[in-house]
Amino acid sequence: MLPCSADHRGLCRASSAGYLSLLLFSVFVTISAACSNGACQVLEACAAATDCGPGLYCGNCPASGKNQPVCTRGQATAPTSIINGLPFNKYTWLVTHNSFSIVDAPPLPGVQRLTFFNQEDTVTNQLRNGVRGLMLDVYDFENDIWLCHSFRGQCFNFTAFQPAINTLTEVEAFLSQNPTEIVTIILEDYVKAPKGLTTLFTKAGLDKYWFPVSKMPRKGEDWPAVTEMVQENHRLLVFTSDGSKEALEGIAYQWKYMVENESGDPGVKPGSCPKRKESKPLNSKSVSLFFQNYFPTYPVEAEACKEHSTSLEEMVGTCYKAAGTMPNFLAVNFYMRSDGVGVFDAVDRMNGRTLCGCSTVSACQAGAPFGSCKNVSIPTRSPVTNNAGSFTGSVQFASSASTVYSPNRLVVFMFYIPLMAFWLTATSKY
Repeated sequence: MLPCSADHRGLCRASSAGYLSLLLFSVFVTISAACSNGACQVLEACAAATDCGPGLYCGNCPASGKNQPVCTRGQATAPTSIINGLPFNKYTWLVTHNSFSIVDAPPLPGVQRLTFFNQEDTVTNQLRNGVRGLMLDVYDFENDIWLCHSFRGQCFNFTAFQPAINTLTEVEAFLSQNPTEIVTIILEDYVKAPKGLTTLFTKAGLDKYWFPVSKMPRKGEDWPAVTEMVQENHRLLVFTSDGSKEALEGIAYQWKYMVENESGDPGVKPGSCPKRKESKPLNSKSVSLFFQNYFPTYPVEAEACKEHSTSLEEMVGTCYKAAGTMPNFLAVNFYMRSDGVGVFDAVDRMNGRTLCGCSTVSACQAGAPFGSCKNVSIPTRSPVTNNAGSFTGSVQFASSASTVYSPNRLVVFMFYIPLMAFWLTATSKY
């Protein structure tokens, strides 16, 4: 551009404005052309869910200072689709803590629900997105068995969610539609009705998938191969916190078959992985399943994306050292939230190390020697210049959508914390 003289300042201003407009348009075109219409990959800048490829949504993580939206993982890799046929206890499975305690789940008519929320979409969506373990709290309530997030072993109308049959019917539908998948249910069990759970699972049509207690390893041996479990249709594992139910109803007592670290804040304290009081030592060789809890005592949606980043990887490493084995179950709140890859990447890495000795399960090669790994790119977050599309509203996948964070909801939630803190500290196991 030529230098401006006093006689041509108006023309220069016009030219400068034109150049500035052209520059801004070029930047916009560059950003827009980078990727869109489903072509954006994980950790690439996005402005809308439709920019991202399958299994991704457009989100950010303000809690970590990452306000700019990128394509974020929202679905798990099925490890058996890469390495199949190994014993069940050789895999790591994603679990949702209080799977039924869903944000925006309608309360009972005329009642204001007063409890915590731990997830953001339906159990059906959780299963479709790769969750393979559900933690359910079951109570006697209104002459039925209900899912409640409650205290003192009693369900109230303001802590009740829905009859358990509704959620178990979702599980049955998923297993019916996906005949090679295996689901585990962990029950925090306050049901006193005689044969109540047996009747419930039978009514839901889940008895035909039941893995019998008689076939569960009792001395730390390997579990059957996943292919054998599928062939025999033993695709539902159910564990209860009530030790009497194994003899009374044939439901496995949880800590007879697995070790477990402490839940809540002790389970997320850096450098520490204590066992919960009911569990055998984490390094016990008398059981062959390891259940890792990774969620704080008080769940906050907006903080989950930060919790599911570096601190999660560090805690997996800490618990691996404490147990001497990789966790088989990883239980989290708000499983979809992360700063890009989150719990899905953590589970991929856990499976990769166990199944094939690789950095991620995507690098595994069926039939290849242990440690023979494909070259795969590991996502890394790079600087993003696109500020459009800040993440609030809906997480959208190829086949599902679910409502997430609302600032107004968070304010109401925080108001209830002091009261709920007293209840949970005094009474809750989870």
